[in-house]
Amino acid sequence: MTQIVLAPDGRRLAVEERGKPGGRPVFLLHGTPGSRLGPSPRATVLYRLGIRLISFDRPGYGCSDRMKGRAVADVAADVAAIADALGVCRFAVVGRSGGAPHALACAALLPDRLTRAAALVGLAPRGAEGLDWFEGMAESNVVEYRFAQAARRAVASRLASAAEQIRADPASKVVGLSQQVPESDRRVVADHGIRRMLVRTFAEGLRDSADGWVDDVLAFCGEWGFDPAAIGTPTLLWHGENDIFSPVSHTRWLGERIPTATLKVERGKAHFGAFDVLPKVILWLVRGDR
Repeated sequence: MTQIVLAPDGRRLAVEERGKPGGRPVFLLHGTPGSRLGPSPRATVLYRLGIRLISFDRPGYGCSDRMKGRAVADVAADVAAIADALGVCRFAVVGRSGGAPHALACAALLPDRLTRAAALVGLAPRGAEGLDWFEGMAESNVVEYRFAQAARRAVASRLASAAEQIRADPASKVVGLSQQVPESDRRVVADHGIRRMLVRTFAEGLRDSADGWVDDVLAFCGEWGFDPAAIGTPTLLWHGENDIFSPVSHTRWLGERIPTATLKVERGKAHFGAFDVLPKVILWLVRGDR
């Protein structure tokens, strides 16, 4: 059931809870594009494990109001506001894909509230020293991010057109992804349950506009608003070695700079391999709360 929580500036944030009420709280930050309805372990599994999983639409997605010009760091205040509204003092956070930089922001900026953090198949900051940011990245993503650097209006127009196509046929986005990815990802996306969740999260996230998608892309290409090297929370970084959407070099770069990081790179896996490891990652997260 969707709840509406107000951010400190009055924006509405759409929140979804799954699993065991009163269980160990874990925030799950969705991908790009995505929504609070994105792929996650089944509610029965979460309940059995004693997990209270909390997800929400980032600003501009789904039922959450837009925060134009937001930086990656701005997510921390929204997560804190949701935790306060739900009566949660300390919690863990995991972000997948576009949610991964946002999970790192929480780790950096909410050290007194986070128990552990995890970032799966994420990006490093644009302009990261010593990192060829585009090396190994799929051409579709390269074009998207280069548009964002060159002209905000150009990326907004491009993503608005893509969002319109997804609204008309959400399954087309999943089909398009499965045609680009390595074999290991095709096997994951071939699962009926995963495909259904992906279709649902794309449709919900882009239900009214591409605003959230545009603002995510611009935020990734701009100043993040925090230094990953300042993270003191125990942090798990996971990546599939064959990822073409967020190249594994990004997570290796982060692993060299986050002093509390545990780095896991899995051979034979790619971007959507994060779905397979998510239940184990959530277990790792809550062990830090015992």
